[in-house]
Amino acid sequence: MGAGHAHVLYRESDSPVHRLPPEVKITAMVVFTVAVVATPREAFWAFGAYALLVACVAALARVRPGWLLTRTAIELPFVLFAFALPFVATGQRVEVLGVGLSVEGLYGAWNIVAKGTFGVWASLLLAATTTTRDLVVGLDRLRCPQILTQIATFMLRYLDVLIGETRRMRVARISRGDDPRFLWQLRGFAAGVGALFLRAFERGERVYLAMLARGYTGRMPAVWQGAGAATAGQWLAGATVPALAGTVAAAALVLT
Repeated sequence: MGAGHAHVLYRESDSPVHRLPPEVKITAMVVFTVAVVATPREAFWAFGAYALLVACVAALARVRPGWLLTRTAIELPFVLFAFALPFVATGQRVEVLGVGLSVEGLYGAWNIVAKGTFGVWASLLLAATTTTRDLVVGLDRLRCPQILTQIATFMLRYLDVLIGETRRMRVARISRGDDPRFLWQLRGFAAGVGALFLRAFERGERVYLAMLARGYTGRMPAVWQGAGAATAGQWLAGATVPALAGTVAAAALVLT
């Protein structure tokens, strides 16, 4: 996996957020999300403060609001579930436009949508400012279990290979008269998926044997060592947003 390997969500830039070490950004994202989740759902003002923090980070990272909002659609299934809560929940009810809605359901829907949206925004900002390689490096520097970082490294390394092989198999099927739009050709599609699985498994076995032949003992070299680790100043800079979010969450817990 080369140093330039990136994903579709990554936004190339030279912003202050991009320059922060990945372990700092990962930690800040996790702490910010925990602060949002810990905030009482009745503290509406707190969520306004979180929105201001997200807007400031997006501006520093040079991520356009439109880009952020369009990719928030990934949470649409949860939003649809949240919209159903006011109709199916029990308890005290309030009439809105002639429709009786549950007060507890309204609070529950707001809780899911608000906290889920902020979690998605935090993850999107992390993905937009950090390459996949740097994400793995950051997890390694944070002492994430190495088996997880190894799996992520191999997955990212061979994902493009498997996608290319899938495309070649699809072209081969179509050139032989297959049309995946028809339901009765589902059997051929399923056979192709099985063949792709077998090829991926065989490729993994060959790679593993090659690694053993080169001295692999179950642990990869620790990529977090050496130059590039976060300095104290970078940790302080990265702690600004989660510290403010934690202060807002603490104030909301006290005042609510």
